[in-house]
Amino acid sequence: MIEWVTNWVAAGGYAGVFALMFLENLFPPIPSELIMPLAGFAAAQGKLSFAGIMLAGLGGTLLGNAVWYEAARAFGTARTKRLVERYGRWLGILREDLDKAEVTLRRYGPAAVFLGRMMPGIRTVISIPAGLIELPRTVFYLWTLAGSLIWIGALAVLGYVLEDQAAAIGDWIDPIGKVLILAVGVMFLWQLWRIWRRPRP
Repeated sequence: MIEWVTNWVAAGGYAGVFALMFLENLFPPIPSELIMPLAGFAAAQGKLSFAGIMLAGLGGTLLGNAVWYEAARAFGTARTKRLVERYGRWLGILREDLDKAEVTLRRYGPAAVFLGRMMPGIRTVISIPAGLIELPRTVFYLWTLAGSLIWIGALAVLGYVLEDQAAAIGDWIDPIGKVLILAVGVMFLWQLWRIWRRPRP
């Protein structure tokens, strides 16, 4: 994956960084932990400007999150709850879980969006409940931008500083990514088991 991302950044420049970060926010398996350090490495070599990769990374991130947020907002909470009541047991979601998540997000929405942008596995997912509860657009986009700026900036600086050691980034990112994916899978299976053990109403 490192070679593939490197080729995209090298061939596409700012557009490549933008496209990769957009896809990362639609399909989380493409990690920003790999994209932005490699973009920072390219900036350190003088192939791209640091400001340019930051703007491209932020633009792709905001657009990717906008897709999920606006889609969830258009779908709405009422329809989501009806689907959960009907098919939730197959998806590992109960109506009460959805209600708790909604209450929490309504109470801590800005903080959840801000911190969620810096947490692997949550960065994209947080946009969906934010849209479902119709978190105000100004709040969602402002805090998404703020959290993303810190996260993307830190990754880009890491690649810029490491420069000729950019390939080493993948050596520790890939194992962490695999562990996170495994952990998410285990948690999902545990949630399904917990739900199916409950007696039906």
